[in-house]
Amino acid sequence: MGADNQSWVREFILLSLSSDWDTQVALFILFLVMYLLTVLGNVLIVLLIRLDSRLHTPMYFFLTNLSLVDVSYATSIVPQMLVHFLAGHKGIPYVSCAAQLFFSLGLGGIEFVLLAVMAYDRYVAVCDPLRYSVIMHGGLCARLAVTSWVSGSVNSLVQTTITFQLPMCTNKYIDHISCEILAVVRLACVDTSSNEVAIMVSSIVLLMTPFCLLLLSYIRIISTILKIQSTEGRKKAFRTCASHLTVVVLSYGMAIFTYIQPNSSPSVLQEKLMSLFYAILTPMLNPMIYSLRNKEVKRAWQKLLGQLFGLLSKLAT
Repeated sequence: MGADNQSWVREFILLSLSSDWDTQVALFILFLVMYLLTVLGNVLIVLLIRLDSRLHTPMYFFLTNLSLVDVSYATSIVPQMLVHFLAGHKGIPYVSCAAQLFFSLGLGGIEFVLLAVMAYDRYVAVCDPLRYSVIMHGGLCARLAVTSWVSGSVNSLVQTTITFQLPMCTNKYIDHISCEILAVVRLACVDTSSNEVAIMVSSIVLLMTPFCLLLLSYIRIISTILKIQSTEGRKKAFRTCASHLTVVVLSYGMAIFTYIQPNSSPSVLQEKLMSLFYAILTPMLNPMIYSLRNKEVKRAWQKLLGQLFGLLSKLAT
């Protein structure tokens, strides 16, 4: 391809979900409320864990990281989407698009690895409870968390660099809610088969490898739980994993369906809806799942609210 045809666009136009004004206003209100709930819920989870010493355990250390990833992921996509709902011109500068892709892709990768790390934590808690505190010491937890953040960030840096080296020619309309990697790759005016292979390899490394490790952890966990004689003991062991398992089903299930096979991916509308599910609904639900299904978190909320009401009563008198 000649150099004259390899012009680089300065901005992209995001086509979003709808061109109807009333629909866009309704979506703006809906997603604004969901985004505020996401931020509030995850920030409160982080603060609760910091304030309650009973939650200073490996499980809640990783949950803090998960909440930070969730709120950051939502923030990398939703505010800009909200602006576009009400804006006449739905453009995003070239550099901003690259930054959005880097952060959203990186934070998504971090979450996948982090969920596998949390599964290992639950495996040790259920299968080797007497040595839990020895195995899951502070140094190991820190290294596992750092590994999650670094691996997701490095993968995203490589993918973003490769993607934005493609010549986009005059193509600037991204039929998506954000600068999602497959949507951006489709704009290229060259053969993108090598990029699709790179996306596949990246998906296997950052998605399927942690998923397989997570699956092995839960096979061992379930095997151990089934060997427990008492019904109450089995229920107690299962409750320690229930919240995490619910989050895993939401996060991994949707991501695997979306990214593992780019060539046989669903329709553009389905991709948009799945991205919304992962960018807004999952981060909003995660703190609710851990709050409603976890007795330790419930007790921590009760203690914190009791202290808060007590303080308010003293101030009122």
